[in-house]
Amino acid sequence: MEGFFRHLLEEFHLPLKNPVLIFSTILFIILLSPIILRRFRIPSIIGLILSGVLIGPNGIGLIGSKLLESDGSVKLFATIGLLYIMFMAGLELDMGQFKKYRVKSFTFGFLTFIIPLLLGFPVCYYGLKLNAIASILISSMFATHTLVSYPIISRLGISKSTVVSLTVGGTILTDTAVLIILAIISSAIDGALDITFWIRIITSLLIFSFIMFFIIPRIAKWFFKKLESEKTAHYIFVLSIIFFAAFLAEVAGIEHIIGAFVAGLVLNKLIPHSSPLMSRIDFIGNALFIPFFLISVGMIVDYKVIFQGPWALIIAGILTGFALFSKWLAALFTQLIFKMTKAERQIIFGLSSAHAAATLAIIMVGFEKGIIDSQIVNATILLILVTCMISSFVSENAGKKMLKQLAEKGELSNNTQSTHNHHILVAMNQLQENELLIDFGAMVSDKGHSNSISVVSVIPNEFGVEQKIKATRKELEEVVNHCAKNELNIGINTTIDYNFTSGISRVAKELSTDIILINDNHKMTLWNRILGDDRTQLLNVCEKTLFFCQLNHPFIHFRKINLILPPFSDLEPSFERTCLRLFKFASELKLSIDIYARVEVFNSILSIKKNNKSYVVLSHRELIELEDFFSVSQHSNEDLLISFASRHGAVSYSIGREQFLSKLEKGLEDCDQIVIYPSNETDENLFIGYDDFDSKTLSKSVDTIQKITKEVGNIIKRDS
Repeated sequence: MEGFFRHLLEEFHLPLKNPVLIFSTILFIILLSPIILRRFRIPSIIGLILSGVLIGPNGIGLIGSKLLESDGSVKLFATIGLLYIMFMAGLELDMGQFKKYRVKSFTFGFLTFIIPLLLGFPVCYYGLKLNAIASILISSMFATHTLVSYPIISRLGISKSTVVSLTVGGTILTDTAVLIILAIISSAIDGALDITFWIRIITSLLIFSFIMFFIIPRIAKWFFKKLESEKTAHYIFVLSIIFFAAFLAEVAGIEHIIGAFVAGLVLNKLIPHSSPLMSRIDFIGNALFIPFFLISVGMIVDYKVIFQGPWALIIAGILTGFALFSKWLAALFTQLIFKMTKAERQIIFGLSSAHAAATLAIIMVGFEKGIIDSQIVNATILLILVTCMISSFVSENAGKKMLKQLAEKGELSNNTQSTHNHHILVAMNQLQENELLIDFGAMVSDKGHSNSISVVSVIPNEFGVEQKIKATRKELEEVVNHCAKNELNIGINTTIDYNFTSGISRVAKELSTDIILINDNHKMTLWNRILGDDRTQLLNVCEKTLFFCQLNHPFIHFRKINLILPPFSDLEPSFERTCLRLFKFASELKLSIDIYARVEVFNSILSIKKNNKSYVVLSHRELIELEDFFSVSQHSNEDLLISFASRHGAVSYSIGREQFLSKLEKGLEDCDQIVIYPSNETDENLFIGYDDFDSKTLSKSVDTIQKITKEVGNIIKRDS
């Protein structure tokens, strides 16, 4: 027994040497540190760094310095976390926002980069007595910023405002420019900046860019399409791309973090933000790799230096004060140039004043290469702590001021649709191969509303219905597993009714559904044409917006969206809501939309896009008659074809619409298609009080007269 306790004490002798115990200790810190420090309103990033200070070799010595060396296990995980941070920065950039506000983004990006750089160099060189390379590195660190307070702005509902968009776009420019400076500094450490150096680095960068921007995207697209069902393989493939890109960057003579950042930019368009793959990337990175890196940063901090004299605190104060002042100055000049309000200037300053991920990356590279010492690292940690807190405080207060100003101007109504439903019903008329339908529903759903998607299967009320319900629920377990991988909060319902259409219609009313998605991959048979298929029956009994989806390819297959709109479709009651759903789907997949419609309809869509601050790219091809689509379209098998239909009696209904859809389905049967029937629900019932009057009978009579007139016209034309 005594030997057991002696062995146990040896295992816990500091510093710890057992790799299993070390790993479990760090995991407990990752778990408990944010929970505890959140009570004191300390950001989790600061909590993890402080935890690293506590357990590191300069703290209580729980982790030894050997593990922080280049061949140590903690160093390995820290490197992975650093690459992961830069990869996520490139992956989460919204290129649509950047393109829309590129002029303002370029202006702010230039100001927030050049002002800290030009003013920071003399402060570091003459004030702190640092050498030229260290001064350039630290002043470029001032130019970077991390959007730590962006979740606050998003929660306030002003993330789509112009001022936020230009700040996000400026972040792309300034961080990219700083990384280029870092690459030049890192390459210049080992040699002189002569003509040979520039030829070598330019050549290697061209080769690196060719591989990353031309070869890797084609390989990634092929891999995601061919192995669409291998979800685990997708994540392993992404990890491989990250580290391969980091390796190529080092071979090219630049820092590995730049390679990881470029990998994020390359895969940006191929990984939708609502996809299961994105969920895995976020989860594993935020749960494991990135916390390891933050803890390792804290381990190299020597807090004792602060108490050795006032110089360390003076350095921290100078760096922090100048970092905040330079960002405030850039925000002020941006306000003056574009004539913004005081609240908008404060939002720019709040978003751009926080220094975190990129700052840590630059300082760690400089420390590892011996450009800066531990005093600068310690001062940088304090800088991160102070700037993150100030950024959060300023952003929240400025965001509330801006909300009040928008409310006074009456400009908040465009961003809210509280009078409309936000619920999607996925109708399981076929229990197999519905994954793409559910993924589509997730991409067009409103993430701001809980339980925004329901999956419904209808069982006919006949003999043996209880056994069929049990069998159906068992088959729906695959749907549950798929939703769990997607991290989707979806309701699963199995209901009994006389037929599929009446059951779906009833449940849609019970759930106040906005849109119904239906798997429409079946082929129309002669019997269905005579008696009427589910599509016709559902249109007769259900007034909700119906999406009949023929989805056979993974979403990575699509090159763009072709949207066909009949005349007067913009006058349908649910037109705007349906367009917003399609905009959201296109934004998720980074797809442009080619709109085939009359000029009036296209102008209505442009107005919807402007009012709702969407960044989807639209192009117009004029379509006078629906039949003209086959002559003017440039459709390929890699395009998703979406066409608006219309119900009998609707304002956009016309004779021959169903024949056009049938011709479209047969002529382009190899393409994935979605047919949308907009809802004809209105806020008032025009026939209230006339219970014996049926408007459908009148509309059918009008249709019959129109068909006869059209046939007579065709006969006259042939005779002529």
